[in-house]
Amino acid sequence: MKERSDSAPATTAGEAETGIAQERPRRESLNERRVWHVYARRKYDEPLHEIGNVVADDVELARVYARSIYDEFTWIEMVLVPRDCIVTVIAP
Repeated sequence: MKERSDSAPATTAGEAETGIAQERPRRESLNERRVWHVYARRKYDEPLHEIGNVVADDVELARVYARSIYDEFTWIEMVLVPRDCIVTVIAP
């Protein structure tokens, strides 16, 4: 039985010119799923609170997941932030 490789060849424009292909992890070469942080508030005078996160390929699917998973309260506002868009200001 043939073993699966954890890496897949990836070709970019620069690699095509040089003829040298670099290896990327297999997961990066596929459509990697994104982590979305979910924030919500129940009252207008409350700040947004992080209530959890969902993993989805795109924003539409993330919306569906967030609404169905975090439906225990009647939220007046719910927002999604992709984890890869978060900027660290102070780190330990």
